[in-house]
Amino acid sequence: MLQVQTLPASLLVLLAALRPCFTGPSFRTFAALVAGLIAQPGRGTITGMLTGAGLAAAWHHSRAHWFFAGARWNPDRVGLAVAGLVVARLIPADAAVLVAVDDSLFRRSGRRVYGTGWCHDGAAKGPRGNRVAWGNCWVIAGLVLSLPFTDRPVCLPVLARLWRTDGPTKQVIAGQLVTALAGACPGRVVHVVADAWYAGVDGAPGAARGGTRARGGVPPGVSLTSRLRANAVLHAIATPGPGPDGRRRGGRPRRIGPRLGTPAQLAATAAWTTSTVTRYGRTDTVHLAEVVCLWYGAYRSRAVRVILLRDRPTRTGYQLALITTDLTSSPAEIITRYAARWSIEVAIEDAKQITGVGQARNRVPAAVARTVPFGLITQTLVISWYATAGHHPDDAATRRAAAPWYTSKTHPAYPDMIVKLRRVLIAARFPATNPRQPTPDEILAVQTAWAQAAA
Repeated sequence: MLQVQTLPASLLVLLAALRPCFTGPSFRTFAALVAGLIAQPGRGTITGMLTGAGLAAAWHHSRAHWFFAGARWNPDRVGLAVAGLVVARLIPADAAVLVAVDDSLFRRSGRRVYGTGWCHDGAAKGPRGNRVAWGNCWVIAGLVLSLPFTDRPVCLPVLARLWRTDGPTKQVIAGQLVTALAGACPGRVVHVVADAWYAGVDGAPGAARGGTRARGGVPPGVSLTSRLRANAVLHAIATPGPGPDGRRRGGRPRRIGPRLGTPAQLAATAAWTTSTVTRYGRTDTVHLAEVVCLWYGAYRSRAVRVILLRDRPTRTGYQLALITTDLTSSPAEIITRYAARWSIEVAIEDAKQITGVGQARNRVPAAVARTVPFGLITQTLVISWYATAGHHPDDAATRRAAAPWYTSKTHPAYPDMIVKLRRVLIAARFPATNPRQPTPDEILAVQTAWAQAAA
């Protein structure tokens, strides 16, 4: 059985850092369910976690359900504790903290499930632009970092909050998550990357509509980089002096200058320079253009930077248009930083397909609001364990030997990490403290569990 007393020390040292977030009984349940979710190669339901931990015959299933529906613990507090653990152990002290924000739909069925609704789902079948599905929509924030044994950035999700149609908008929630993470990283430079939907998270409240007016932005000193919307209208920053007609006028000095237009119009008159950028595991030579301007529709009179990238002819004149509140970093650094945003897409896909996040069948508000963050935190603990105690230089070669079709595999992926920890947990369930020879049934149980671990 996988309980606190039998967990491997390499995993228990990570879980112990989260002990202040729980009561004594809740922490023991938390540790067992984390181990059960990792060790379970099948469905990641609540009872599936008990089965993975080998506790299905020892604990009543109500104990696991109560942990999510009624126990006293806060997923935000646990996520911030995990974030502090990751920053302290895996990010160099002089490095900036990169935060990626995105949202995703976890499909559910049933009208009585709390917080469900029809939401956009990129994986849904149907005509482009009409991809919707029924489920819970979550705004997720993760820490993006480079690990020495990987060739691409890895995202470790730490905070997730449920979005509802009758609650704060996604931009408001994203600002709250970023603010909480920045507060958990005192003295650190924090950069945020997101897609075009979150381009105005740090914008002026007066420029928003509806519920987005409640957005508080991000803390001072935290930069936001996102894709610029194709229909955004940009303006130059007004220069002091007389107006276009040569006359000086009283009142407040002008802030908005001539209209620059949309990104496509800006690209048509931009001054392009050749530069080398690193993104998606490769280095490319591209053409870049940048301008410091105003996006009055979102940021009012606050100066922002627009960076355009072009690596081949296109109808719009550019392939990528970014807007950032970082006015000091080089354009190549901004491009590399935004390219690392894709790691959160990979992390969400791994969470759904491999970790089993979102497969729990609970319905009450507290359980729905805590099960997905619990699964995402478990995934982050798996990667943290592998980075601190589980990695071996021969892991990729061992995987290629077991699956020879991976001819170009040179670095471990998340499935390799969780399978290795799963095998460590399986070994912990069968401690070698009994001097007698194992029975045939025990040997078969270990062999079966080992095969399931790689499933």
